[in-house]
This record gives sequence, structure tokens and C-alpha cells, in this order.
Amino acid sequence: MDMANQLTRAAEDGDAAAVARLLDAGAEVDARNTGGCTALELAVEAGQVEIVRLLLAAGADPHQQTGEYNELTPLLQAVTRGHTALVGALLDAGAPSCAQGKMGWLPLVVVPDGDQGREIVDLLLDRGADVNGLMKDWTPLEWAAARGQAQMVRQLLARGATSTAEALNKAYARGNGSPEGRAKYAPVINALRARRS
Repeated sequence: MDMANQLTRAAEDGDAAAVARLLDAGAEVDARNTGGCTALELAVEAGQVEIVRLLLAAGADPHQQTGEYNELTPLLQAVTRGHTALVGALLDAGAPSCAQGKMGWLPLVVVPDGDQGREIVDLLLDRGADVNGLMKDWTPLEWAAARGQAQMVRQLLARGATSTAEALNKAYARGNGSPEGRAKYAPVINALRARRS
């Protein structure tokens, strides 16, 4: 097995000693294995915080393209997986919080629901993410409203997001289809209306 394959396997498995040994022996930190993945990509996917920090300290590129079609970045991977510590490590290493990857994804838009998501939103905003940034002409608030993410809507509003008529229209449109939809979207609509009053 060549060094790139050994490094990526050790990174994915969380074997810090093997990663350090391979890097010391001359393994290229951003080399791709036979599957086309880097050690950083696989370590982020596996949630290996110690390994990610080790790779970044060795010069791994936090801006690299990852994912099956090279459509993501390590930060987008960490955000979608809800890995708060990894998000912090990547931001510390210079990963941008703006639109990125081939699809121009905003990290704020791909944050999962729940407590981890709330922590990641605060971390991204504290590190300079634009609360009113655009992805496909929608703000993070409009995406959250369209998805019925009441907690996210309230958090974004509390952090300075502009409550737009478009966000309210998206919530109304999605919530009017069924009684379940109305129940899901009612808290979103109420939060948006309260802010616009």
C-alpha cells in the first residue's frame, strides 16, 4: 500500500501515531488515495478531531475540494455532520465561512437542526459569517423558513438576520399544504411576523 493510502486509512481510523509517523516519513499531507480522497476529507467525515488538528498543523489545505464530486469543502462536511469542534478547528486554520464549494453552499444554510446546530450557527457568526449572505438568491433565514426550522429562524433573527417578506412567503407557502404543515410552520410564521411588527 502506498503512503497516500496508508495516510488516509490512518486518518479515517483515528490513528494519530500512524498519521504522525507517515507525515514524518514524507507522506504528502494532501495526497489523494486511490479513491480520490485526502486524509483531511476522511478525518472530517469520521469526526476525528485530533487527526484533523494534526493534519492542519502539518499544512493540510482547509480550502480543498472534497466530496464524491469535489463539490464540498472540509468545513461544509464538518457543518453538515454537526461536528462543532471540527468546525472550530477548520475556522482556526483559515477555512472561509462564506459561500464555497462548486455549488456555492453557505455553511449557515447546511447546519443541522438541534443543539449542535445552534452551537455551529453561533460559532460561524462569531467568526464572521454573514447572517444575511445569499445562496441561490436566498438568505439563511429564508432557507430556514422554507424548511420549517423554527429554532434556526429564531436564532438567526436574534443574531441580526433581516426578516424579509420572502421568508414569510416561503413559510406560508410550505405550511398551507396540510394540517401537519400548518402545525410545523406556525412557529416559523409567528417568529417572522413578530420581528416584522
